[in-house]
Amino acid sequence: MKTQAHTHIDRRDPETVMRLSRLGSLHQCRLSFMRQLTRRMARENWSFSRPVFDIDANGVGTAVYTAHGPERAYSLVAFAHDLPPEKRSDRVIADAWDATFALFDGIPTQADIERLSKNVPLQETGRVSETELSLSRANRSVRLWEHVVDALAAGQQPDLQQIYQVGYLMRTTAVYGSGKFGAADRENIANRPETCAPFQAEMLSVYLTRAFVRDLVQHIADAKGGDQAAKLDPDIAHWLGIGNSTGLGMAPFIVNHPILFNNWVMAREEAIARVRSVETSSAAEVDHFRSTFERSQLSMTWWRSEHPLQIEKLAALNADLQAISDYVDQVGLTGNHPWDRLVSWSQTKLSEEGQEYLASLILEPYADLVDGLASCMADGNAEAFVIDGSMPISEVRDLIRDAFGWAVDLDWASRENCARAWYVSEEKLEPRMGERFEEPIADYEQPLAPARDAAAAHAMLSEWDDGQPVAEFLLRHPEHRHTVRRAQMTRSAPYGEIRDNTIGATVVPLDMLRAKLSFFGATHFDPRSDRWVRICMYAGAPYPEELTSENADLWVYPEVPA
Repeated sequence: MKTQAHTHIDRRDPETVMRLSRLGSLHQCRLSFMRQLTRRMARENWSFSRPVFDIDANGVGTAVYTAHGPERAYSLVAFAHDLPPEKRSDRVIADAWDATFALFDGIPTQADIERLSKNVPLQETGRVSETELSLSRANRSVRLWEHVVDALAAGQQPDLQQIYQVGYLMRTTAVYGSGKFGAADRENIANRPETCAPFQAEMLSVYLTRAFVRDLVQHIADAKGGDQAAKLDPDIAHWLGIGNSTGLGMAPFIVNHPILFNNWVMAREEAIARVRSVETSSAAEVDHFRSTFERSQLSMTWWRSEHPLQIEKLAALNADLQAISDYVDQVGLTGNHPWDRLVSWSQTKLSEEGQEYLASLILEPYADLVDGLASCMADGNAEAFVIDGSMPISEVRDLIRDAFGWAVDLDWASRENCARAWYVSEEKLEPRMGERFEEPIADYEQPLAPARDAAAAHAMLSEWDDGQPVAEFLLRHPEHRHTVRRAQMTRSAPYGEIRDNTIGATVVPLDMLRAKLSFFGATHFDPRSDRWVRICMYAGAPYPEELTSENADLWVYPEVPA
């Protein structure tokens, strides 16, 4: 049923949305990149094949999985390795993995596979070409891997509770794309329908990796158990996702891509505003929400973490789930603007974790209002990076104060406000964060403190006449070009700036990781510190041979057992 929204509810204020604690509480939603991909592949009736599976009894060899779209094919070229336990590490400094992968643009020839076999297992120390769209690697979750192999080899099914608790047989430690290590630049695929949305090539790589991991564990179990080996129950395989370990390398992304990140957040905020603007909900829409809410509650019971930050947030979320349930039962979702009333209630009654969970959930009954916004999430606005030198100084000052008013008034001479510094490690060329006054890193600091820079530029601009063009200021002070550029970007990207201090003593980089990963569609965030987190991807999703329009979207919410 197509629902018309009449009274328009405004998007939430960036001052509220762009706080790190809230960004660190975001959940997946209909606009998440994984769900965009599975919906598209089902809608366009993609087909899948496995032309190569040359793996020996020890689980070593090569496999190719090809996804055939309407116009193009994409192939995951997978290399399985026999990794000694002492070499298995989630850290980016690892130099060997249980499996390594490249997503090939098209269908690889034998010569392509041989070329990749000499480079992909080396990861950073190898090189790929513009025919490759991503480079990745994965390690086994040893305890669950051995349990599943041993159970199947003995003719039994693995314990479903163990699968719920871990969620994956392998976890990736990096999925590199967009030109890294010689892979194709983003521009090469940005105008293709199937890859114009953000991170679609990377999401496809992970989706095909999941099929490979399922097939590999079955292959090893068959080799070990022989004729008595059992076939993995599809209903159990269903709940095996792909894990991911993500550290500080991802955190600077949302600072360095203000237009792109704005587009993600603005699309979600527009979706929330559209649903809040719905005047009355139909019985079918309310039923859809109730059903999805019940299914999501089951997923939440599987969410485990040993980190104090997440334990506290999960406790609050569980209380919020009960509060939402009570509200829906007692107040209901009828009457005028039911979703706006629900969201307004949540703003005073729920934690930020609960508020953002609910904000994502109310989108589920409204595919017609929400899904089209996916086309707005890429960044094609190259003109936004061009500085308007004719803009008067007064207007630039106003833009800086609009986006960074809190920072302009902060005491940046205080050690607590600049306690941290971002730098790039010499060993792996990856972003790191250290203690400015305890480590010799200040000379190597990366420009990842836009708020501090904005305050400095604002102070300098205050000495100039209001009517002077900013070009004259920048001729004298070119060190402030990036701040002026970012300030001017906020005219079209109001959600492009984090409204918090990224170098303060209390910054939690985990919030930056969570924000980005939520848009990927990740679930079950399990922090291992305030600087790296494990997640699960595609748990519950249909495998390639199962994908249909009926199961292509709500797979992220497990079915409530009868």
